[in-house]
Amino acid sequence: MHKPPDAWKVTRDRFDGIVAATGDFDADSLTFMGKVLRRSGLGDETYAPPSLTQVPMQHTMAACRHEFESVAFDVVRGVLNKAGVHPRQVGVVITNSSLFNLTPSLSAAIMNHFKMPSTTTNYHLAGMGCSAGVVAVDLARQCLETMPETYCLVVSTENLTYNWYPGTDRSMLVTNTIFRVGGAAVLLSNRAADGRRAKYELRHVERTCLAADDAAFRCVHEQEDDKGRRGVRLGKDLMKVAGQALRKNIQALGPRVLPASELLAFAANAAARALLGSRRVPAYVPDFSTAFEHVCVHTGGRGVLDTIEAALPGMGARALEPSRASLYRYGNVSSSSIWYVLAYIETFRGVRRGDRVWQLAFGSGFKCNSAVWVANRRVRGDRHAAWAGFDVARMREDLAASAAPHAALAAAQPSAPLPGGLASQPSAAALAAQAH
Repeated sequence: MHKPPDAWKVTRDRFDGIVAATGDFDADSLTFMGKVLRRSGLGDETYAPPSLTQVPMQHTMAACRHEFESVAFDVVRGVLNKAGVHPRQVGVVITNSSLFNLTPSLSAAIMNHFKMPSTTTNYHLAGMGCSAGVVAVDLARQCLETMPETYCLVVSTENLTYNWYPGTDRSMLVTNTIFRVGGAAVLLSNRAADGRRAKYELRHVERTCLAADDAAFRCVHEQEDDKGRRGVRLGKDLMKVAGQALRKNIQALGPRVLPASELLAFAANAAARALLGSRRVPAYVPDFSTAFEHVCVHTGGRGVLDTIEAALPGMGARALEPSRASLYRYGNVSSSSIWYVLAYIETFRGVRRGDRVWQLAFGSGFKCNSAVWVANRRVRGDRHAAWAGFDVARMREDLAASAAPHAALAAAQPSAPLPGGLASQPSAAALAAQAH
């Protein structure tokens, strides 16, 4: 995970001053962004690139490249050094950035900087939203199923410089307030020699995309406003669409991960509802805490995390604290957020051999994607630099004191449990995830 330099830190008050100094926003827009920021769960130590903290802001391609290179080259160097892997050993490079896309590609930029051989295969995933980290892992899985004895490098990030919206359309202002600088690199392997030293084994990837539905397709949409200024619009039906995607995702994932006791309880509930009627018998939502020891929910905003906590029985405040901590410390760092959350768990709690980890992410399209990992060995005392010096007690106090309405960006609470047809499905091919 990337930890930007202290010079990139931006407090909430400093953010207010920066956006006011641009002269792009009217008083109502400034008030709106200020309220969203203070209700979103972000703390005072998140990061923004120099291109957006100077006046006037710099939206040049050179500034965009500088932000990307500062993040991506740092995390790639870190993961390769930690795993003891030379760049020439990497067989596949996969990058994902939803809105910022270079020519040559971001994956080619990494190959160039680290002088990887011409035999290295590279891919770049664009337009996949905040859930692209799971999509990239799934692509890595498919690559490693066809390429023996290979390392696959996955780099997830987003670019704030390119994505700044200078207009006043409220549906497009939220992205200015909660997104911050971040990035992560993960090294995956199918080499037999890495089996014992790898941290995790990938067991399942479950991807749900509602793009065939017009409302789902347009609820997070890049476009111009009525004055021709480009931004990402968040539709009013985003909450409903997110809930639909989550329901469909856990409907497919449940049979693959839930214990028999939960599946039997659900089957009994379904039979009772069919016999006595759904109005007389409440729907049963399986307890996913019986399937996972750790959960890494994408840090889309305070409202997202509140809703997930309420929607999934058994998860509770403790299970969601790593995600809240990541939102508080780093903000919404898009597709890399699920790795910051896992790093928090490893740093402050530790992971036992055999523990199951659920990564759950949402994104444009509209998508809800899950990745399930099983700890291959004990991970304890792995104190990630991204979390060095973090005061957990202070975070808890700050979040408790800021009891406020949800942020504008939130996922809807699921209104239905897993449906019938809970037959077992084949698991994904196993991959070994190296140090991240």
